[in-house]
Amino acid sequence: MLKIEGLHVSYGPIHALKGIDLEVNEGEIVTLIGSNGAGKSTTLNAITGLAKVQSGDISFNGRHIANISPYRIVRLGISHSPEGREVFPALTVHENLRLGAYSRSDKRSVAAAYERVYALFPRLKERTGQTAGTLSGGEQQMLAIGRALMSEPKLLLLDEPSMGLAPNLVAMIFELIQSINQQGTTILLIEQNANMALSIAHRAYVLETGTIAIAGAAAELARDPRVKSAYLGG
Repeated sequence: MLKIEGLHVSYGPIHALKGIDLEVNEGEIVTLIGSNGAGKSTTLNAITGLAKVQSGDISFNGRHIANISPYRIVRLGISHSPEGREVFPALTVHENLRLGAYSRSDKRSVAAAYERVYALFPRLKERTGQTAGTLSGGEQQMLAIGRALMSEPKLLLLDEPSMGLAPNLVAMIFELIQSINQQGTTILLIEQNANMALSIAHRAYVLETGTIAIAGAAAELARDPRVKSAYLGG
């Protein structure tokens, strides 16, 4: 579904991605783990057109998408739930979700998308008229993921969905990610909580200073001594 080959991205003098190769197959959860500054968010931003690709290729369902406009990326079927949630605090839950479906004009399909999101996140349905800025951190994370789902993406990009959440909420968010995947949405997940990410992913990549250091089945990486030492606290 998604294929990245030899991807290079720089921010001025900082060479953030140094020729990475990465693949996500339809139906998978693939996780990208690594320390702060390794280039994880840059990878997602390159996929969605928010970071300029210097060289290399990104293809989605056989179509080359490097450096095309972000709104076109959404229309092709890729949606991004960003690090830090980035909800619109003065807008209601319902209005935030509607912005996620800005590229869709069919009222029936938008209504179905609302129903799907509210079924996944009943708490959002309870707070549909509440402004996003008054929600808890966990509720804002649900809203950010729900907003990304409103475009009915084929591929969902999740950037640090557990950041700043209490442990009980982290477990709930990861259960919901699995549910979204089981409903047919392919997921590329960036996550600091490597234990949780590897526990739900099919495959994983370890990114270190802009290069892929290790790749393989998530269960295998969870047992790899290098990964355990660097990211799993053992």
